[in-house]
Amino acid sequence: MRFLNYGSVNIDLVFAVDHIVKGGETLQSTSLIRSAGGKGANQSAALAKAGAEVFHAGKLGEDGLFLLDLLQSYGVDTSLIHQYDGATGQAIIQLDKLKQNSIILFGGGNAAITTTEIDASFKHFTTGDMLVLQNEIVHTEHLIRSAKSHGMKICMNLAPFDASLFDLPLDMLDILVVNEIEGAALAGLSEQNSFTEILEKLVGTYPNTEILLTIGKQGCWYGFKDQRIHEDIYDTPVVDTTAAGDTFIGYYLAALARKFSVAESLRYASKAAGLAVSRPGAMASIPLAVEVFNQ
Repeated sequence: MRFLNYGSVNIDLVFAVDHIVKGGETLQSTSLIRSAGGKGANQSAALAKAGAEVFHAGKLGEDGLFLLDLLQSYGVDTSLIHQYDGATGQAIIQLDKLKQNSIILFGGGNAAITTTEIDASFKHFTTGDMLVLQNEIVHTEHLIRSAKSHGMKICMNLAPFDASLFDLPLDMLDILVVNEIEGAALAGLSEQNSFTEILEKLVGTYPNTEILLTIGKQGCWYGFKDQRIHEDIYDTPVVDTTAAGDTFIGYYLAALARKFSVAESLRYASKAAGLAVSRPGAMASIPLAVEVFNQ
């Protein structure tokens, strides 16, 4: 299985702070790190580090050319990333003393992608390949329908979550990934509802879609038809949670491509995410395949 990840490419600016800034408050940051990021690029890095064949498609400006070299160094094919005369997507990340983060996004090239570019990318893919999506770029409905017309499977991570997602043909997805907050919103439930209630509502609403519900320290749930699987976290000291979810998704899909079962793939994905949060950074924190599959 080959993966086409049509997703965001960002420059991350990470500010270390005592606590997440409040309205009207000014804080001094103890450090500033400029690094590669974007949920799309992070997931491509995770797929490649896990040994999968992944092509990243998207758009960036001249200020983000270093991102191409970095993705290529991990084994990502970047031939479908377009360059334009504008800014690369940006993320301003506050990382507090408890290692929790708050993120502000600027679309940049992620918002400048065209349907013509999308259509050209799909010429290289066919039945048996998978499209990987997040909610940080434009023309997502066009991407979903185009992938289906080419016989591809689709995995979408509904993050960041907003009202536009309700207008998408989510019933066409093969794998849908949400955390507990996103899952409750999509299911029309409250965060006070239990994880199992959220999962059951999503499974019932999207009967032909495999649901992955991640629930932080309580691990994750998988639901599809009559099958339910829970996997605990791989417990490690937390240093930085920035790319944990992206690592989980990349390793889960890569494990499936290696012909592991869903239960085995969840276990490897949880291990990879656990290793990632024990290290600083986004892409740099994602473990290599040898650390996850061979130990």
